[in-house]
Amino acid sequence: MTLQGDPGAQRAEDSEVVPLPEDRLRRPRGPGPTDGQVIPLARGAEPVHPPEPTMPLLRTQRDELREHIVDGRLDGVRRQHSLGKHTARERLDLLLDPDSFTEVELYRRHQASGLGLAENRPYTDGVIAGSGTIDGRRVFVYAQDFTVFGGSLGEAHAAKIQKVMDLAIATGSPLIGLNDSGGARIQEGVMALDGYGGIFRRQVEASGVIPQISVVLGPCAGGAAYSPALADFVFMVRDTARMYLTGPDVVETVTGERVSHDELGGADVHGTSSGVATVVHDDEESCLADVRYLVSLLPSNYLEPAPREPSRDAGKDRRPRFAELVPVEPNRPYDMRDVFSELADDGEFFELHESWARNVLCALARIDGRVVGLVGNQPVVFAGVLDGPASQKAARFVRFCDAFSIPLVTLVDVPGFLPGVEQEHSGIIRHGAQLLHAYCEATVPRVQVILRKAYGGAYIVMDSRSIGTDLSLAWPTNQIAVMGAEGAVNVLFRKDLAVAPDPDALRARLVAEYTEEFMNPQYSAERGLVDDIIDPADTRSAIARALDMLQDKRKAAPQRKHGNHPI
Repeated sequence: MTLQGDPGAQRAEDSEVVPLPEDRLRRPRGPGPTDGQVIPLARGAEPVHPPEPTMPLLRTQRDELREHIVDGRLDGVRRQHSLGKHTARERLDLLLDPDSFTEVELYRRHQASGLGLAENRPYTDGVIAGSGTIDGRRVFVYAQDFTVFGGSLGEAHAAKIQKVMDLAIATGSPLIGLNDSGGARIQEGVMALDGYGGIFRRQVEASGVIPQISVVLGPCAGGAAYSPALADFVFMVRDTARMYLTGPDVVETVTGERVSHDELGGADVHGTSSGVATVVHDDEESCLADVRYLVSLLPSNYLEPAPREPSRDAGKDRRPRFAELVPVEPNRPYDMRDVFSELADDGEFFELHESWARNVLCALARIDGRVVGLVGNQPVVFAGVLDGPASQKAARFVRFCDAFSIPLVTLVDVPGFLPGVEQEHSGIIRHGAQLLHAYCEATVPRVQVILRKAYGGAYIVMDSRSIGTDLSLAWPTNQIAVMGAEGAVNVLFRKDLAVAPDPDALRARLVAEYTEEFMNPQYSAERGLVDDIIDPADTRSAIARALDMLQDKRKAAPQRKHGNHPI
């Protein structure tokens, strides 16, 4: 569970905080004079009494010790900076409002004694824990300190993290973990493993109760990697952050594969391939600034609404540019991010998993001051089709928004699910069911907007009327059908086309007829599956009015222990 072959990892005996001289902190242990005893200096000398402690002396000793603990080991700080990383306390300064941090268990030290630990008991035990504010709102946070025991987790280290987790849950405040650790502290054996288990259990208990944000700023190896995996959002920094269950040395020993730390579990790997990282940054400063921005969009807990800003009078806001952004032709691509930007207040939105499953977009934004979750197909990537990763990405986002009462707005332009043997064998049915399940169980206000294509099962899954969306709006360019006209004609009239003297002309005529009869803009509205066909310029105002109308929606979940999500 420890970091394998990490050049930045340090041995425990090289990582302690050097204590102050014993005579400045406490009386020596073992036999010796007790309070009130006289101390003979030499034979025949007059006995003298030790000086009585005074409050100024005790304060001085206390202040000197605290300053020594906070400053840390100079060589450890220099090494951290040489690796391009901030210290744990510097990171807290970047994350939290100035002078808002209240630390807990500053003096905590491990009680282990094996393998030389009895002589090496640094204060804080390698993690700084407490509470502060972000834009005046309470959060709880812990920051692992790589300069102490390489940030490795032992019993005392875990207990401090568990304490702030318990406080975060009890007070209904977001929890932020800054990870920089070589993994479990081997010298403490099973107690380190037990500490991880206690952290994981609390994370599961806190899931859907308070937002959980994990920031990986260094190594996060072995069982430690499950903590970010259980969080709602994972931030990583390129070049310094890495996360994996087994390090490169173990991989090479077991499989024969030679791989670097970054190739195995670097930020870009988790941002593009595994989907573990929600956001990837180039440096710690921008990363922690983005964490602050994300917190500004989130409620403190599931019982409170997300922070709302003053209304922008969006209900009267016409945006003609919508029609310019989206081509009328159903097969011409465009960037759905431009639509998100036009829809959101000030053009700002916080995109999640930007580089993973790029054929679907998920973002938090504000519309008329209200925080909403935006889900949209991305036509410039695989024409916006749904595949396994895209379904998983959207499903998790929908479930998060529902857990924290954030309304959902789904922008639909989807040609269907991605066909192919690889997709079927990799479980696209199961993955698509995850998204279907997530939307069906969501009780928050839900608004669907169909921009162009909405074909087949993908139309149903993208929050259609049949699975419970509250309002379905459509542009005049909408095409809702089992499949595209070309495909439908090829299936329905295969034999006729095979014997026709001019199959291309026949196909063109049949496609036009099918489009006119089954894919005209009013077809679904006439059957009650679309509430209104809106001018694209009115999209922002129509959504704002819909959210106002639905703001008091109340829908109780079915009485049961829990559903069986198709994971």
